[in-house]
Amino acid sequence: MTGLNTILIVVGLFLLGGVYSFVKQKMPASLIVLLSIGAAMCLIAGVMRLEVCN
Repeated sequence: MTGLNTILIVVGLFLLGGVYSFVKQKMPASLIVLLSIGAAMCLIAGVMRLEVCN
């Protein structure tokens, strides 16, 4: 696992935590959707890089 894979996965998990927090605080839906998309993109990019590297 390279450093960039780790960073992407950690950032994605951090953003997922933010989504959970925003949902609990009843933040605007558009903000939650944008954060969810960002989290998904980070996680997918990190996992795809893991698959390509192996």
